[in-house]
Amino acid sequence: MKLTKRIISGNEAIAIGAYKGNATFASGYPGTPSSEILDFFKEFDGVVAQWASNEKAGFEAALGASLAGARSFATMKHVGLNVAADPLMTSAYTGINAGFVVVCADDPGMHSSQNEQDNRYYARFAKIPLIEPSDSFEAIGFMQYAFIVSEQFDLPVLFRSTTRISHSLGVVQYDPRTLDNKKELKLDKNFQKYVMIPGNAIRRHKELLEKFENLKQFSNETPINKIENGSLNVGIIANGISYAYAKEILPDAHFFKVGFSYPMPIEKIKEFAKNLDKVIVVEELEPFMEEELKIAGLNIEGKKYFPQDGEFSLDIVEDGLCRAGFIKEKKSTVVFESVELPKRPPALCPGCPHRPVFDILHSHKNIFITGDIGCYTLGSLPPLSAMHTTVCMGASLSMGVGSSKIEKNEKIVSVIGDSTFFHTGIQPLIDAYVNKANMTIIILDNRITAMTGGQPDPSSGFNLNSKPFEPVNIAKFAKAIGIERVFEVDQYDYEATKEIIDREIETEGLSVIIALRPCVLMPKKIKDTPLVVTDKCIGCKRCLRIACPSIDFKNNVAIIDETTCTGCEVCQKVCPVEGAIVVKEGK
Repeated sequence: MKLTKRIISGNEAIAIGAYKGNATFASGYPGTPSSEILDFFKEFDGVVAQWASNEKAGFEAALGASLAGARSFATMKHVGLNVAADPLMTSAYTGINAGFVVVCADDPGMHSSQNEQDNRYYARFAKIPLIEPSDSFEAIGFMQYAFIVSEQFDLPVLFRSTTRISHSLGVVQYDPRTLDNKKELKLDKNFQKYVMIPGNAIRRHKELLEKFENLKQFSNETPINKIENGSLNVGIIANGISYAYAKEILPDAHFFKVGFSYPMPIEKIKEFAKNLDKVIVVEELEPFMEEELKIAGLNIEGKKYFPQDGEFSLDIVEDGLCRAGFIKEKKSTVVFESVELPKRPPALCPGCPHRPVFDILHSHKNIFITGDIGCYTLGSLPPLSAMHTTVCMGASLSMGVGSSKIEKNEKIVSVIGDSTFFHTGIQPLIDAYVNKANMTIIILDNRITAMTGGQPDPSSGFNLNSKPFEPVNIAKFAKAIGIERVFEVDQYDYEATKEIIDREIETEGLSVIIALRPCVLMPKKIKDTPLVVTDKCIGCKRCLRIACPSIDFKNNVAIIDETTCTGCEVCQKVCPVEGAIVVKEGK
């Protein structure tokens, strides 16, 4: 047997583990830190991988593939599981046919998220197994194991990663072949099992409770919950990246490494802890394991020493171990001098087609702008400052509808991107039409899911496997449901875009503006014609207000970085002095 040795990310490891576990179908919605899993999985022979319009649809597609006899999995980030919670809860009742795994990546520290919820609680809520790897190597093996557990207990399995696990690189060595225990399963037609009318659901709930009792025993027996003995008479219970940090700092402690996190292996942990002087729990975010163990009567602490918010680091874990008395003082030999670095706030890319819309909206004083999730959320930051809310996918339209029914003094404008519109914006658009909302909806259609790395969406015209299709036309859809005032604009045509936005904001009733232009990064820079500032610049700084990273200001005049300028000409169009910004000579 020839083993493959590589350095890979946790997300690639999850894809490899799924393939080696004989999964042949996967679906999901891109969301950092989970986005790359399907991109890796699609490269394997004999598999079907596809993006769905949202996490609920992706979950249900994968569940359908499971019922049809194929091992399958769904991918999403932590907040995406909120969208898929409806089928998750009921699929725990129905069970599965072929193995079905829900891969969910949490984001401690909120690197690219609006909250840092701890999705381990979904496993408790649904009474389903929870598996958590601590590195790339474990992600390969644990993913294969998850399909086996799913079929053994006839349940979906929640496979939880985090940002650090998904994006960190690790050395792995593995057999690239798939497992030999692939079952030949056929479509499962079972009325009592899969049709959740009350009569069937009552019986299935009782069966779920019986399965859960068996899962409790299984958790104490599974080899992925293991004891690692040390020389110090103290114990650390840890999972995921927290285990890796604690093990590096205090390798001589006794460790209970948790891989199968729910149900907790209570009896095994009691045996682990009974002769130790002190036992603590090291876990990111919520006291999930700590609560379970305290309910079971164990004398342990966790959040007494470690924070309940933010992403852990070696430094944070070491501080906690100091407070717990496990180490007398921090052992770090490297001392970093505190240096105040210049602030580097995030910004829309040079040439981003959304910039003109936000500049135009910024010029209006009496408007309330409900925003949404995407790279365009950066339009909320100064100097654009053209967004007043951001809550969750699709909320811009729903909140705009509600606001329009109450607010009488300010005009309501809702801004949403194309991928977010297809995700959860369609329903509130219908709501706005049915309930005659007085608002202007601006859909920023750049034909891609830009924020998470350029995954296609229904308006892209190609799918995950680069197969073309006729793009879904948002304007035609809006008109089809009955909306009369629907307009398409070229965002780079600044004056025309401004004319329509200004007019529609002041017009009573519902209107939809689709602002068109492909993402500046997909597939490449717009054009190779950088702009330059001439001696006609009067130093008014109007160009700075569009927040383009390519524009700087020095010696009372504007400066354009030719290496990053895309030639979009928005700065030229907002400049009040003709000829102050021009295309570079010779281009």
